[in-house]
Amino acid sequence: MPIINANNISQEYEWHGLEKSNEIPIVLVAGMGGSRSYWKPQVGDFAKNHQVLSYDQRGTGGSSAVKVDSIEQLAADFIGLLDALKIQKVHFVGHSTGGAIGQVIAINHPERLASLVLYASVHKADHYRHRVWGLRKQILETMGPEIYAKTTSLFFYPPEYTNAHHDELLAVEARTAQFELSSPEIMGSRIESILKFDVKADLGKIKAPTLVICSEDDLLTPAYFSQEMATLIPNAQLVLFQKGGHAYSRSNPEQFNKLVLDFIHQHSH
Repeated sequence: MPIINANNISQEYEWHGLEKSNEIPIVLVAGMGGSRSYWKPQVGDFAKNHQVLSYDQRGTGGSSAVKVDSIEQLAADFIGLLDALKIQKVHFVGHSTGGAIGQVIAINHPERLASLVLYASVHKADHYRHRVWGLRKQILETMGPEIYAKTTSLFFYPPEYTNAHHDELLAVEARTAQFELSSPEIMGSRIESILKFDVKADLGKIKAPTLVICSEDDLLTPAYFSQEMATLIPNAQLVLFQKGGHAYSRSNPEQFNKLVLDFIHQHSH
């Protein structure tokens, strides 16, 4: 995959779909894991009629293995990547931490976004988030990446999905632990960054057309965060699914893909 220097780090990225297009590209931005591989169930559908960009965030995948200082730094990395690739404007689809990055860009660089999808994301931390991520950080540091990856499936998916996809998830967990998970030090810095993130007071400044998505059974980013974001962001649309967990795009890819693509099409002209 190509690697480019942007914002003083190496960033690995990947294009999908139309090589040359006058359409505004879609960028898929992953959550805490930070790896573009998260979006595998989306790439095929999204790339049929769009140019789609995915990338590995600082400290993850094929990008520079360095710690993260803040969500604002990850947003600066993203803007640096767009500048290096000479991209003026994008449709931004962000999952969890990726959605936090999108909020910073929407607030500080509104001219770069044609639309914004905040999927299973947060705009601040609270006691619940500190409990969950404090525990996940402790699991990684004391029990290692293999156990951390196994617990990810329990946090990400509804019980029925986990049961039905047992063998598939075992393979994903093994691959994640061996090849994709950052070091405990880097992951710890990513966790600390999202726990100190808070843009609640600035959400009213967001001008981009915004779709907020979450599942009501999401254990990592409970739906009340999405409900508050949708209330504070002017004219935001809110869609809550009854079931699907934190990784709705993977547990229900057809429904997710249609919803997001329909929203992007509404704001493509």
